Order: sequence, then C-alpha cells, then structure tokens
Amino acid sequence: MLGNDEVELWYGRVSAEDTRYQACWSILDAAEQMQAAKFKTVLLQQRYVVVHGQLRQILALSLNERPEKIRIAKAEHGKPYLADYPELAFNLSHTEDSWMIALARQCQLGVDIEFCKPRPNLSGLVGRCFSEEEAAYWQQLPEAEKIPAFYRFWTRKEAFVKATGLGIALGLNHCAINPEKPTEFLRVPEICGRADTWFVADVDGEAGLCGALVADKHFSVVKWQSP
Repeated sequence: MLGNDEVELWYGRVSAEDTRYQACWSILDAAEQMQAAKFKTVLLQQRYVVVHGQLRQILALSLNERPEKIRIAKAEHGKPYLADYPELAFNLSHTEDSWMIALARQCQLGVDIEFCKPRPNLSGLVGRCFSEEEAAYWQQLPEAEKIPAFYRFWTRKEAFVKATGLGIALGLNHCAINPEKPTEFLRVPEICGRADTWFVADVDGEAGLCGALVADKHFSVVKWQSP
C-alpha cells in the first residue's frame, strides 16, 4: 500500500523484440489503440503499446483492479488522470527505449526523462526556456559540463509543467530552479502557489539518462520498482 508520504518510481525498457506487445495491446482502451495506430513505424507503435500497457499493469497492482477496466481520462490541457481513483496521481515519461512511471497519492505529480546527448542550438533553447538565473549559471559552465547541465535543468522544468497539468504553455522560463540548490525552486508562476511547496528530485536511470520528479508536496520515501 502506497503511503501518503511515499512516491513509487517504476523504470524499464522496451526491446526491439519485446514479447509483451500482444498482451499489452489487449488491455489498452479504444483511444489508446487509436493513438498507437497513428505511429508511422512499427518500432514507435511497439514502444507506445508496451509502455502504456505497462502503465495499466502497474496501476492495476496499486488499485487491485483489472488493467483493462481502468478508466484513464484527460484533464482540460491533456494531462491523464484516473477517472475512478482521482486520489492516485501518476505520470509517465519515455524517451527512445526507456520509460519511467511515478505514482503517489493526493498530489500533483510530474516526471521527465531524457538521454543526455548533443543537440543543435543549445544556447538558443537556454535563451528561450531558462530563467535569467539558470541561463547565467549555464553560460559560465565549462563546455564539457554544458550538455549534462542543460538536461538537468530541462527535465526538472519539464517535470514541473507536467505536474501542473498546464504543459509548456505555462512557460518553462517562468519556473526557476535554484542553480545553487537544484532541489529547490526560486520561483514558480503565481497560479502554481508558493515555490517552497514544490518537491524536486533527480531520478536518473541507466548511464546517460537524466530524470527529474516534481510534486506539489514533499515525500519522505522514494521507492524504486521494476516490472
């Protein structure tokens, strides 16, 4: 049983020859199956089906419910929630063949993972999406440290906007992580309450994978799980 001051983190990967595809497809609802059919490659469709099937199986374990019976609805800005169990918060992030799912109770919850790899125009993204304090800190870093530091800030900020349910329309540059204390916000948009009520934690997976967990309450226990 998941306590009110606990958060569960599930981490896994989808292989190219994943044997769980048919079992996962069979428990998706009609909307999820329609979404899966939109992917243009078999690999992307396979990853979507297995990851969302795993999500349903993990939720079913926590709820003592059959995975195909779980009703996943979407809020105004697209954030998924449990129609029959709104007290159980969950969030999913996946990148390439890796995924992470967070579960907690009575909170707003967001998780984001990214592989730390070079990408074009990092400075441009920093200028558009980082706060003044974050950008100034990032700019003075040695070149060798800029890529991992970028993803540290990026995943924390993405996890925050996912937790709020408002998405990137909220403005990534309007939430500011304290560069000197990266588990704290300097400020958040007024609509999101006080900055000090938000919990931030780095939750890395395998080597090269950067992740962050954000919630609007603090946890005393973080439980790592594997499927």
